[in-house]
Amino acid sequence: MSLSANWNYPTAIRFGAGRIKELPQLCAELHMKKPLLVTDSGLAKLPVLDEVKALLQAAYPDYGLFDSVRPNPGGSDVNRGVELYRSGGHDGVVSIGGGSALDVGKAIALMAGQQRPLWDFEDVGDNWTRVNTAGVAPSIAIPTTSGTGSEVGRASLIIDEEAHRKVIIFHPLMLPKIVLADPALTVGLPRHLTAATGIDAFVHNLEAYCSPFYHPMAQGVALEGMKLVHDNLPQACADGTDIVARSNMLAASIMGATAFQKGLGGVHALSHPIGAVFDTHHGLANAIMLPYVLVRNREAIEARLSDAARYIGLQDASFTGFLDWILRLRADLNIPHSLSDIGIDDSRAADIGAAAKLDPSDGGNPINLTPADYTAIFIAAVKGIV
Repeated sequence: MSLSANWNYPTAIRFGAGRIKELPQLCAELHMKKPLLVTDSGLAKLPVLDEVKALLQAAYPDYGLFDSVRPNPGGSDVNRGVELYRSGGHDGVVSIGGGSALDVGKAIALMAGQQRPLWDFEDVGDNWTRVNTAGVAPSIAIPTTSGTGSEVGRASLIIDEEAHRKVIIFHPLMLPKIVLADPALTVGLPRHLTAATGIDAFVHNLEAYCSPFYHPMAQGVALEGMKLVHDNLPQACADGTDIVARSNMLAASIMGATAFQKGLGGVHALSHPIGAVFDTHHGLANAIMLPYVLVRNREAIEARLSDAARYIGLQDASFTGFLDWILRLRADLNIPHSLSDIGIDDSRAADIGAAAKLDPSDGGNPINLTPADYTAIFIAAVKGIV
């Protein structure tokens, strides 16, 4: 079976190993003549970026490069990118990397022709209607990790550095016009990042699946996405060159971010402020928090998780069996069991609990959690008490 295909859900996706060579042609399809390449400081040092720069240099010698996106990007990252975009006279954005680079690239494309500040487009109420749609630049997203699925998202997660909080910036036109999903670009991802981003993809699918909102299409996508992670993440970690496992994990990541238009939940509501306060890798925070939130949500999701356990092939298709599999998977992949294992204590527990309740992801949790509930979950995760 060929693992190369063109998909048009939720946007145009060119999927398959080796398809990075199509980048110049895809830029031309979007009428780009002077694209700005956006990436993070880590990827900028790796050979994969040299290939992409060579492709752009040959076709678009005046392309620009913004390669200093931070792992947990803030508004200053976006502002610097927008300044470079405008001063260089660019006409489109090509973002490559993990969720941070893709989020900043999408935000730069949004802000390229705006007069209002970035925070005016926070995903609250009808703020998105403030966008001057004629000023949104076309963008292409190229993922190099299989976790966030930001390449198929209509939003960016950006830290407001003054307020120390993660803010969701949203507009439908932030969805990249084309996604170039080449699994070969993920082969060089280290094992620990493959594990953390892989469980991040799983959490996206799982929280979407457990969200109480009605969206049968997203429900089906999320269920298959979980199965792909179950079947492929251990192998992708054991042998990073296994292109089939890498392909299936990249697909699972795209599926998770497609499905979570149905909603996310408490894992993300907590991991967002944890990342903003402690500068924690988003996928790792999700991977650590997952079992603690599952236990708190048990009364609302037990039957649903039994169905999921049967579908993905667990021998024990109960809530306990599902939870035990999660705990084993994390241990097998060397994911830390507690927040204290990565140096986080509970001194900011109340602040984290309050921020989690205000996070947009809280609205998709299957049960109502109070700030005190979130505080208690955070403390349990610090102590490692599932």
